[in-house]
Amino acid sequence: MSYQIFYLQPFSSNESFPNLKITGNISRNANQLTICYNLGGNLKEIAIAPQSNAPSRKHELWEDTCFELFLGIKDSARYWEFNFSPAGHWNIYRFDGYRQGMQEETAFEKLPFNIQNQADGFALALDVDLDKIISANQAIEVAITTVIKHRNGEVTYWASTHRGAEADFHLRDSFIVKL
Repeated sequence: MSYQIFYLQPFSSNESFPNLKITGNISRNANQLTICYNLGGNLKEIAIAPQSNAPSRKHELWEDTCFELFLGIKDSARYWEFNFSPAGHWNIYRFDGYRQGMQEETAFEKLPFNIQNQADGFALALDVDLDKIISANQAIEVAITTVIKHRNGEVTYWASTHRGAEADFHLRDSFIVKL
C-alpha cells in the first residue's frame, strides 16, 4: 500500500484568497484508490453547490467549484480526468494523449463519494476500484487538483504543482504523485 499527504497551492501567488487551505491524502492498496480532500478556511466567499438528492454524471463540472484527479499510467500517454462536484455530481474522461481524444469513460456507471459539510470546512472522500481501467500491477502517476469558484465569479486553480506558464492540469509532468 502507498499513502501520501498532499497540499494544494493556487496557480498565482499574487492573487488574494479568503484564507483557503486545500489538503488531503491519497493511497492505493492493490487497485483500490482512496483520496480525501479537505477544504478549509473562509468558505463564505466560495461558491459551493448544495448537495443534490439525485447525484449523477454531468459535464463541465470544472466551470464551478470542483475537485479533480488526473490519473495516468506510467510510461503511457493515456490518462483519465475525474471530476467531483460538492453537489455530488461526477464525471470521468479518458484522453489518448495531452488533451487529445477526450471521451467520457463509460467503464464507470456511477462514482459514489462522501461529502461532509462543516462550519469551517468541507471534506470529500472517494474510494474507487481501478480494475475497470487499469491493472493492479501498473504504476500510476497522479495530479491532484481543485477548481475554486468564488462568489464574485473569479475562478482559481489549485494543484500540487503548477508546471506551465498558465494553469493547466493536463500537463503530464505535473502528475507528480506516484502510486
